[in-house]
Amino acid sequence: MDQTLRAAASPSEPLLERLFHLEEAGTTWKREVVGGLTTFMTMAYIIFVNPSLVSTTGMPFEAVVMATIFSAAFATLLMAFLTNYPFALAPGMGLNAYFAFTVVGSMGIPWQTALGAVFLSGAVFVILTLSRVREMIIDAVPMTLKKAIGAGIGLFIALIGLSNAGIVVANPDTMVALGTLADPHTLLAIIGLAVTGLLLARRVPGAILVGILVTTVIGIFMGVTPRPEGLFRWPSLATWAPVLGQLDIMGAVRLGFLEIIFAFLFVDLFDTVGTLIGVSSQGGFLDEKGNLPRANRALMADAVGTMAGAVFGTPTVTSYVESASGVAAGARTGLAGVVVAAGFLLSLFFMPIIAIVPAAATAPALVVVGAMMIRQVEGIRWEEISEALPAFITIVAMPFTYSIATGIALGFILYPFLKLVMGKGREVHWLTYLLGVLFILRFVFLS
Repeated sequence: MDQTLRAAASPSEPLLERLFHLEEAGTTWKREVVGGLTTFMTMAYIIFVNPSLVSTTGMPFEAVVMATIFSAAFATLLMAFLTNYPFALAPGMGLNAYFAFTVVGSMGIPWQTALGAVFLSGAVFVILTLSRVREMIIDAVPMTLKKAIGAGIGLFIALIGLSNAGIVVANPDTMVALGTLADPHTLLAIIGLAVTGLLLARRVPGAILVGILVTTVIGIFMGVTPRPEGLFRWPSLATWAPVLGQLDIMGAVRLGFLEIIFAFLFVDLFDTVGTLIGVSSQGGFLDEKGNLPRANRALMADAVGTMAGAVFGTPTVTSYVESASGVAAGARTGLAGVVVAAGFLLSLFFMPIIAIVPAAATAPALVVVGAMMIRQVEGIRWEEISEALPAFITIVAMPFTYSIATGIALGFILYPFLKLVMGKGREVHWLTYLLGVLFILRFVFLS
């Protein structure tokens, strides 16, 4: 029976139980709060990083801060109540860079028109979701690739964490190299990783969140964490006005932004699919067939979130892989999403406190979650080359190309090809073949 109907049929139950079915999910409100706070802490960086990128287009920094907060809160709440999953959403990294540096920067398109293109990509998503095409895509992903996607995302977010910590740095000769471990920022991250690992080993409730908070405090004494300039600051909604509702949809239509809209559409689609599959695999949300119940609702929340984000004044809103940190901390229902949304909204008032949490404090959480997600490789049939090679390429391509979507694309190309040449083509869903061809065309024409 639909969850909404069940909730309405049980008025005597506590409100949280009626809305989120905590007992059925094997969780408690305390775990959900800790999980939600953990997710928020690991993705709160977007409050500052998204405006720093997008403001290069001429959009006012503080206005984009407001747009980022409200779009994240709105989309995450929508996901929580539509699906009862602990998936958090916010403006997507990569997509905001494409928006700022390619569409507006290189192509010279006004940011208002670019936001119109983002809105249109969200509208196309809604149509694809209503026609159940997006849900069909998730269901058509072979179990091997689902496991590989989860493991690959684990490596991907671990790389983000190591990079944020300064443990892994760019090198012109070797591409990557070990950072300067004596650097205070890097040293703090290493201490945070040790603290978080110890807390997890001791099975301390909310170990990841506690690790973030403890590391932040240690950072104050090390001179890495800045001291807060007060505790409270009253927000002014007037700062939002320069970007709120300023998108130019008709301008995007007139210019025929087919390639731009498709690029937004493509990256968001497979980043979302990858995130939903990866986090769902970790949280045990997939059914016995490897499908995600209520997937269509999750995809609808993502699509509507993108449209709302464009109206609010920010590039594409998408599901966040950092949700895995909250799931690792115990989150299993939409109540965690409500906590994440509340965290974003409250950050409007406590920006002086939120602003001091350094990347060195959240980086260990990403590394730990990556370690937890990599165990999904156990479900891959490594003895079968037609399963093992596509899985391996999917896993390593995500961190090596710094793109979840690219890893998925290469896996979708290689998996049906190997099955076909090995005489096992009938094992592959027809949609997997179609997606493989589309990915090849994508690399040919939109590389």
